[in-house]
Parts: sequence; C-alpha cells; structure tokens
Amino acid sequence: MSSTTLEKRAEPTPQGSGGAVDEGLVEQSRARVARALGDREIRPTVATAAAFVATSVALLVWLPTARPSAGLGIMIALVACYALAARVQFEVAFASAVPTQLVFIPMLFLAPLHVVPLLVALGFVLSKLPEHLRGEWHIGRAGLHLVTAWHAVGPVLVLAALGAPSPTLSHLPLIAAAVAAQFALDFASSATRGFAALGIGPRELARALGPAWLVDLALTPIGLALAYASLTQSYAFLLGLPLMGLLAYFARERKARIDHALELSHAYRGTALLLGDVVEADDAYTGLHSQDVVSLVLNVADQLGLDSRARREAEFTALLHDIGKVKIPKEIINKPGRLTEEERAIINTHTIEGEQMLEKIGGLLGDVGHLVRSCHERWDGGGYPDGLVGEETPLIARIVCACDAFSAMTTDRPYRKAMSPADALDELRRGAGTQFDPRVVEALADTAGRAQPQPRLLLPAA
Repeated sequence: MSSTTLEKRAEPTPQGSGGAVDEGLVEQSRARVARALGDREIRPTVATAAAFVATSVALLVWLPTARPSAGLGIMIALVACYALAARVQFEVAFASAVPTQLVFIPMLFLAPLHVVPLLVALGFVLSKLPEHLRGEWHIGRAGLHLVTAWHAVGPVLVLAALGAPSPTLSHLPLIAAAVAAQFALDFASSATRGFAALGIGPRELARALGPAWLVDLALTPIGLALAYASLTQSYAFLLGLPLMGLLAYFARERKARIDHALELSHAYRGTALLLGDVVEADDAYTGLHSQDVVSLVLNVADQLGLDSRARREAEFTALLHDIGKVKIPKEIINKPGRLTEEERAIINTHTIEGEQMLEKIGGLLGDVGHLVRSCHERWDGGGYPDGLVGEETPLIARIVCACDAFSAMTTDRPYRKAMSPADALDELRRGAGTQFDPRVVEALADTAGRAQPQPRLLLPAA
C-alpha cells in the first residue's frame, strides 16, 4: 500500500492542511521515528500487529491455493523489489506515499496467495533496515511494519474467494474488487490504530491517506501489466525498476524542497521570536501579554478547527500583534494612568506601524501584516484602523482580538486590578455581536476554563 506508517504530531490536531504540504507535520513525523513508541501508542500498535500475525498464520495454514508455488528466486526478488519501492517515500503531512503497488500487484499473481501478507511484511521490515542500523528508526517501532502490512490481507481474501483469477482484461472486475478490499482494510487498520494511539479522526486520516490512494490507483494498471507479462516471463516485473528509480529521483527532489521550506520556516519563526523579545525589552507588560495571547489564540484555533497554515499565521499574528508599539513614544506606552484622547489616537496607530514593519521583512511575516493591522477591528464596525464590519475582518484577527481582550482583562494593570477569568468571560459575552465575533467568544469560553498551558510556540526540533 502506498500509505506508510502514520506519524502524528504531539500537539492537538488542527484540521487538515488544505492539500498543501505541512512542513510542521513532516518535521515532527521525521523526529518521531527515532524515538520509541509513546505510552498511548504501545497497546493499540501491539494489538494490531499481533492480529496481523495471527491472521497471516491462519492464512498460511488454512487458505487453499490453486496456484503452483513460485520459485524461491522469484519470491526473493519480489520481496527485494517491494523493500526498494517502500524506500521511495513522498512525504505528505504525517503519512507517506510510496510506489509499492508496482510490486504488490505482481506479487498477488506470482506468489502463492497465502504467503503474500508475510512477504509484504518482510518487505517493509527490510525497507527500514538501514535506518534501524543507523539508529534513525527506533527498533521499538518495528511492530509498525506489521500494522502497515494489513492492507495485503484484503485482496488476498478476495482473490482466494474468487478462485485466484489471472491478471487478464476479462478478470478486471474481480481485480478491482481486490484493490477495493486493499483500500478498505488499509483504512480500517490505520483508523483503528490511528484513533486509539494517535488521536487521528477518520476524516483527518482520509485526508492524509488520500494522496497515497491516488498513487496506488495510478500505479495499479502498470502493476497489472507487469503481472500479466510475468505470466510468460517470470521476472518481467523487474521492468518496473526504471520507473521506481525515476520516482525515487522525484521523491528526493521533493524532500529537498521540503527541507528548504523547513529551514525558511525556522528562519521566519526565529525572526518572529526575536521581534517578540524586542517588544518585551521595550515594554515588559506588552511582551508577556503577547506571549499569553499566543497560548489563548492557539487553543481557540484548535477549537475552531483551523488548518495548519492558518494556525501558523495565527501564532505569528498573536506573537506580533503589538509589534507596532515599538514605534510609539515610551512615555505614552508606560503611562501609569489613563490615556488622553490624543494619546489614545497615537497608540491606535500601532496596528498600521506593525503592518508596515512586517511588510518590510516580507515572506511569512509579511503575509501576516494585514492580520496584525486588523486585530483591533470590532464586529460592529466601530474598531480601528479601517472600521471593518463582521466577517470583513479576517477570522485570525477576530480570534486575536478576543484573546487579546481576555488576556488584558485578566492581567493587573497600573490603573486597575485583574478580573477573574469568569468575570472576563462574562464581559466578553456581553460584547459578543458588538465588539467580538460570537463564535470566537464561545470557542474561547470553551478553552479558557481549562488549565492554561505555556505558549506552544512551534520551535525547531532539537
């Protein structure tokens, strides 16, 4: 199956990634493979792997086969090719797409059906042997190879029930049923472990496996042609190796682009953190307040199901929403009493100043400049600087606005004491529909009652 072992990020799950490569998920997936399984992962992984072993042994013992046994040399070649194909990985979020279908389809028609699941499992084990030896894939994760091999059971059962048909055009409906069983069992096994061990919901899992299934569908006709050719020329399936090599080249190119994107993302995040430090050095309250807003915003973003790209923009916006205050005179920023109308007008320019500063930096930070500009707009249009109404204000800016107000109300200021969280939430609800987006307020209320974690900045992995 083209979907290899699922690796989940440790933080709560944002919904999807809009079809784009999520560098953060890819990075965390890479980091996890060198570590042992977490406590939550061990039991469902062991149970799923043990069920695969039991099923494979049962097939080996009881499944009749009308097909003559393939030679040992052919089965060794099939396993070796499968291992090579499994090493060609196109990283997508916390899953990978691999071109194993080029070998799996011929294997279904050349090897005895009752041994195919075990051959697939052996191929997966061998595919990661170099990483195991180098310590880049933790030996404790070896059971995941058996979990991944579950997809082989479905088509074996279907083809055995249909009398082990040959890979010919007249048998295409039967072969299509076997491939459908492959997808169904792969999804079922991945969903079982994914939900129990990693907290991955079925919809998110389907989005992650979608690219892998597309790869399988595209390669199935080629695998079928190789299987048909191998009926008369036993090793004809080796003709798929040049295509596998071409795909390996494209996979390396893709990995290089992702590596570059990760480096660039780290650079932008480092710049954002540095700018946050500048704000904190200039005004301790504003700096610490911004960090608190980051934590609240990320919680609300998760509650509202923002995708990974939007969540990253929300993180940067929350961290930098007050960055323009470095351009405001310190005697106004640090004034112990209430501000005059003139002073308030000057402070209100900080959103425009922040946008202009970030646009000069450009890149990812430049992209959130317009969000920083809109963080003090109101739902009823009475905010600044543009008087935007309702959903004219970007959702991320509306989230930051509500979280900013909640943090401000629950923090001591020179001219007043902090409110309790309950009183602050009551105040936000009174402002819902006028100052704040009602949906955002309810999401904040749902998350604010929980213990507040430290700001979960997505720093580069050590």
